Amino acid sequence: MLFQILSRETGALKAFFNVTLQLDMMSAQIEKNVSLLPYNTFGIDVNTAFFSKADQVDALKESLVWAKENSVQPFILGGGSNVLLTKHLERYTIRNNIRGIEKIAEDVEHIYIKCGAGESWHQFVMYCLDHNYAGVENLALIPGLVGASPMQNIGAYGVEIKEVFHELTAVHTDSLEEVKFSNSDCAFNYRESVFKNRYKNQFVITDVTYRLNKTPHFNISYGAIQQELEKAHVTELSIRAVANAVMSIRTAKLPNPKQIGNAGSFFKNPSVSKDQYAQLKAQYPQLVAYENADQTMKLAAGWLIEQCGLKGYRKGDAGVHALQALVLVNYGTASGRDVLQVCTTVQTAVAEKFGVDLRPEVNIL
Repeated sequence: MLFQILSRETGALKAFFNVTLQLDMMSAQIEKNVSLLPYNTFGIDVNTAFFSKADQVDALKESLVWAKENSVQPFILGGGSNVLLTKHLERYTIRNNIRGIEKIAEDVEHIYIKCGAGESWHQFVMYCLDHNYAGVENLALIPGLVGASPMQNIGAYGVEIKEVFHELTAVHTDSLEEVKFSNSDCAFNYRESVFKNRYKNQFVITDVTYRLNKTPHFNISYGAIQQELEKAHVTELSIRAVANAVMSIRTAKLPNPKQIGNAGSFFKNPSVSKDQYAQLKAQYPQLVAYENADQTMKLAAGWLIEQCGLKGYRKGDAGVHALQALVLVNYGTASGRDVLQVCTTVQTAVAEKFGVDLRPEVNIL
């Protein structure tokens, strides 16, 4: 028995030293046992077994090869603004840090801009505003990196990324092949794409090309944009004015992750049938809803949570934000499990009161 135990220990040590030896050969790139506290907007302090930043596509491929050779599961991390970390990761976390913005084509109506997946989304929006490229002004101040925009099909104030998306390049995590995806290839849906289901964890997005408009098509009917424009005494509509209105609204309603840990909207707005909507509307006349293209009704998740009396709810350092019920927060030293417990509390309350299932928009690990 003692010999068997020693044999197992020897095998484990051998595996460890093999990894350590190969790690030393790439010591300039890979670190061991790194805290991900600076790399997630919830401010959750968990460690990852291995960590590196990929500044170029070749570096990304090298990292994926290393992970495969050492039987370590890779975890691709962007801006960390749409993830809740609930435990230490026995993985190789690769920070997608591929940068660069360039105009690659134009036609009579459009400008085509290729952007590295590691660029800040908000800074990309500012770039478009500076060059008078229209189409993403409603998406200002959304946290995260460019690579997440098609993966999540990010959206706000009546606009989704699929409306300006042209194509992307992604590296297959196993074959390392660089594959192009068109708009239709991505199978965009509400906060969904092919990368969140069919191809989940199979590709790493390296760049995204957007088709921006030379002539703006303003979308100001959603939410409080029109009111904000009137408040700012805007007399001549422009993409800059719309973006400023959006930023003003978001700043007033959403907590700054640098001050209070959060990942923005935690839950998706749920959709129900028209029959269920009619029943709920009869019982709750103030119910907020919008009709989807498929004739279902999209409910405002924040309103549902607020009606359950959970706006401002707090348990320890985890809670529901006092100004926006759709946002879960970390007031200080909450763990990922603490935030997840608040998530469960909210889901249970909404299901019991309205019979509606709330699903997280945030990825939970």
